[in-house]
Amino acid sequence: MSGKKSYDPSQEGAHMDFDGRMSYGDYLQLDKILSAQVQQTDTHDEMLFIIQHQTSELWMRLALHELQAARNHIRQDTLSAAFKKLARVAKIFEQLNSAWDVLRTMTPSEYTKFRDGLGQSSGFQSWQYRLVEYLVGNRNQAMLKPHNHRADIIEKLTEEMAQPSLYDEAILALARQGFDIDQQVTTRDFSQTHAFNDSVMTAWEQVYRAPEKYWPLYELAEKLVDFEDYFRRWRFNHVTTVERVIGFKQGTGGTAGVNYLKRMLEVELFPELWRVRTAL
Repeated sequence: MSGKKSYDPSQEGAHMDFDGRMSYGDYLQLDKILSAQVQQTDTHDEMLFIIQHQTSELWMRLALHELQAARNHIRQDTLSAAFKKLARVAKIFEQLNSAWDVLRTMTPSEYTKFRDGLGQSSGFQSWQYRLVEYLVGNRNQAMLKPHNHRADIIEKLTEEMAQPSLYDEAILALARQGFDIDQQVTTRDFSQTHAFNDSVMTAWEQVYRAPEKYWPLYELAEKLVDFEDYFRRWRFNHVTTVERVIGFKQGTGGTAGVNYLKRMLEVELFPELWRVRTAL
């Protein structure tokens, strides 16, 4: 046997005593996070289901942090600063997409063993997901209802709908740059979802036909498309994962399950940016 001593990082100055000092676990509040996986049954696979959804909520919290900052930059016409945030959000949703691969390792028979323990809880009740949708522009006010029992959440969601969405701010930026945007778009009730508008379509077409002239707006458009591309993939992967695990059963929250999720695939967040490709 070799007489070589075990490596001791303290000999190189690594801190080893954390009595009264900030440790890794302290900084990340790991005691709170790692004690939050409370199973409702004694089945093995429920832990996967809980962690999948808890980590998704953490990623959505970061997505909200970045989207709010990006919107503020667009509002202030500091577009280059918004690009980094929007690129990061696209990568966050790429990460969320990869997480479905882990959940798909759970079979229908495994899920059935603990499904009743979920009660009426369902992913469509996620207020952070709803806030993401409201922030980027899909403002379905009917989806406030699942949160009526929480005044604090209703306040967050209604405050969001009182201001222009991320896409509204992009359209307002077009108007500030001299593009002829209909007044009915720039002065509309922002609590409602933006509907396709020809003047917005024309403005984006001008940007795409002369990207070297309108480079910041051109790059903004592509960053928004990148985000919606990953967001659509996340929705699609959600549908296929649910269909793989429960088929066409009703969802735990009372929705039509897969059929409800498929309807969500039809939602366009930035309609003019997708349709402008046909016009070019």
